Amino acid sequence: MSLNLLTGMETSAVSVLKRAVELDQSGRFLESLICYQEGVQLLIDVLKAVTDESKKGHYREKIKGYIDRAEQIKAHVNQMKEDGKYHEQIRITEDATGYSYEAVFKPYISGSLTEAWVEDPYIRHTHQADASQQRSAMAELKDSLNAHGVTLDLQYSSTIHDREIRFDNGWIIKIGRGLDYFKRPKGRFSVGYCDYDLRQCHETTVDIFHTKHTKTL
Repeated sequence: MSLNLLTGMETSAVSVLKRAVELDQSGRFLESLICYQEGVQLLIDVLKAVTDESKKGHYREKIKGYIDRAEQIKAHVNQMKEDGKYHEQIRITEDATGYSYEAVFKPYISGSLTEAWVEDPYIRHTHQADASQQRSAMAELKDSLNAHGVTLDLQYSSTIHDREIRFDNGWIIKIGRGLDYFKRPKGRFSVGYCDYDLRQCHETTVDIFHTKHTKTL
C-alpha cells in the first residue's frame, strides 16, 4: 500500500473518531456509536496495512479503547430504553448544515423497523403544495414506494397540529419545525440542491425518545 493511501486512511479514521467523541460528549449517543463503529473499522484497515510493530501496538490499543467505549454506550442506551428514560436532543442552529433526513433518522432505523407514522401539519401549506398538487404528488409517491414493496397510507386532517415521527421499533422523533426545516436553495446548481447534508437549515430542535410501546394512528 502506498504511503499516501495509508496516510489518507489514517486521516479519515481520525476525523470520524473525533466526530464520535464530540457526539459522545454532547450526549448524542446513537450517532456517536455509529461513528465509533465506522472509525474503528477504518483503524482496523490501517492496522492491516502497517508493518511497523510499534505502530501496530499503538493502533491495537486505540482500537480496543474505542471498542470498549462503544460497548459502554450501547449498554447505556439499552438500559435507558429498558427503563423508558431515553431522551436525546439535537439543536440545529440557523444556517447549519449536515442535518439531512438520513443523518437525523439513520441512527434510529433498525432491521426490526416495519412501520412508521408521520404527523406533520406543514405538508398542507401552500408553499409546499396546494390541495390538487399535494394529492397528485402523494399519489405518485405512493405508486413509487409500492414498486419497492413499501405501502404508503395517507390520512388528511384540517386540525392536526402535532409534529411527530414514530417508528414501531420504539423510537419517537419530534422536530420543532416538523420536516420543513431546510432553507430554499439559491438555485438548481447551488451546493445543497441535491445533497441535503449540504443544505442550510432553519433553527430548530429535535427531541428523540424511546418507548417500549407504540400505538397506531
